[in-house]
Amino acid sequence: MIPVSEPPHAGAGTDAVVDESLLEELLIEAQTALPVELPDLANRCASALGLEAALIYLVDLQQRLLIPLDEALEPLPVDRSPAGWAYRTVSPRVVDAGWGGVIVWMPLVDGAERLGVLAVRCASLDGVRMGRSRMLAHLFGMLITSKRTYSDWLSSLARTATMGLPAEMLRAFLPPHTVGSSRCVSTAVLEPAYDIAGDAFDHSVIKNVLHTMILDSMGHDLTAGLTTSVAMAAARNARRAGGAPADIVGSVDQALAHWLPDRLCTGVLCRLDAETGVLQWVNCGHPQPLLIRAERVLHGALDSPPQPPIGLASHLAPEVRQVHETTLEPGDRVLLYTDGVVEARDTDGAEFGLDRFTDFIIRSSAAGQLPAEVLRLLIHAILDHQRNHLRDDATVLLFEWRPQHR
Repeated sequence: MIPVSEPPHAGAGTDAVVDESLLEELLIEAQTALPVELPDLANRCASALGLEAALIYLVDLQQRLLIPLDEALEPLPVDRSPAGWAYRTVSPRVVDAGWGGVIVWMPLVDGAERLGVLAVRCASLDGVRMGRSRMLAHLFGMLITSKRTYSDWLSSLARTATMGLPAEMLRAFLPPHTVGSSRCVSTAVLEPAYDIAGDAFDHSVIKNVLHTMILDSMGHDLTAGLTTSVAMAAARNARRAGGAPADIVGSVDQALAHWLPDRLCTGVLCRLDAETGVLQWVNCGHPQPLLIRAERVLHGALDSPPQPPIGLASHLAPEVRQVHETTLEPGDRVLLYTDGVVEARDTDGAEFGLDRFTDFIIRSSAAGQLPAEVLRLLIHAILDHQRNHLRDDATVLLFEWRPQHR
């Protein structure tokens, strides 16, 4: 954790004057700073704000560890540390630093995406210092997000194992785990983290509309990953051109039939109007989406007649995909998942199963867990069920409609 053996510097108190010119210089410097320079920059920004020190921890790919950017320090467990508590709950956690001062563990977030935590050390804590710590966390959340898109160093820090080539290719296409706004949020997880082949998820917010998608390609090799990658690119291309759900799926059909004519994938594509709650979806040979309302599954609510997988030759695929529609109620959650979730088997051959899957989601949500934390706990439970050796990719996407009160 953050070093606490040194006493605080004199003069750092609530009434310490913030050197605005120095702070401005640091903010300008931050725009061009290399990712490896962020630890030093965090400390200098903390000092400019009258704080003692600041240290950045980023969560690993499987959300089990918080990895310090100071490579001389040890990672911290997400499940058993004050830092992990701040990450899991997206709330500050204050602990005694050991020399009379305190450490404030601040969550690092980018919108709805949890990135890690910021450890801020100060002599004592009051409203002003807490506000400055929060401001520092907001700043470095944005900096990390902007810089990790081109930094192999930050990507490598988040890994605890060697990644396979199919996983490397597919993860380059994946969006953040969590996206959303005040009206809706979508969050997803995917395992095995380092060996995925054909599973993928996508979600995007365009104005007041949330688009989500989950895909499962035939096979478990590099070609399966290529199939999913082409499918995601085709879907995004059509979506960004303003295509409706049927148009988007049709574009993926045509792309796969043209470029990979022998490959198929199943999938579900959804479009949620966050103003009205109107949900449209297209299911192409995939497990049916699940609707959770008032802490129970409404069985069959999102079932639809079967449609062929995506990528069939044009004379076999339907000319126009069937789009289904319903209106959600405030607080409704929709679950998309691949068959590797419910078909995960333990050493005795017992499946994880649909009932256990939905019960886990409902119980965790009822306990007050945030959607992203619900899925983090769920995917770890699925891994534990198979003793960390999944026989198939397991992907879950959960989105929730929570309209603002008028």
